[in-house]
Amino acid sequence: MSEESEEVVAGATDNTDSVPVLDAIVDGDVLKSVPVTLSVEVGRTRMKIRDLLRLKQGSVIELERSAGEPLDVLVNNTVVAQGEIVLVNERYGVRLTRVLPSEDRVEKL
Repeated sequence: MSEESEEVVAGATDNTDSVPVLDAIVDGDVLKSVPVTLSVEVGRTRMKIRDLLRLKQGSVIELERSAGEPLDVLVNNTVVAQGEIVLVNERYGVRLTRVLPSEDRVEKL
């Protein structure tokens, strides 16, 4: 770490070692470079293990979400938006139709 990023809170110590505690402020650029996992959830269902063991190629699993309902967009397993499936150059994509307010998104992460 550089000297600039090692700001020590004056007089603050860790109760166990009496070592200075580093300031909790994180540089915005550093935070923006942290990788996250983005996923899209089509739906969910619950089933008994015996039914799970009976699944084979061609089996159909009925999901709780109705056809046409928006899909959930999750960041680190937290819903941050909803959208619909689109095709982009023969690949799947998601068009966002609803995005949670930024305050709510940050609070839930």
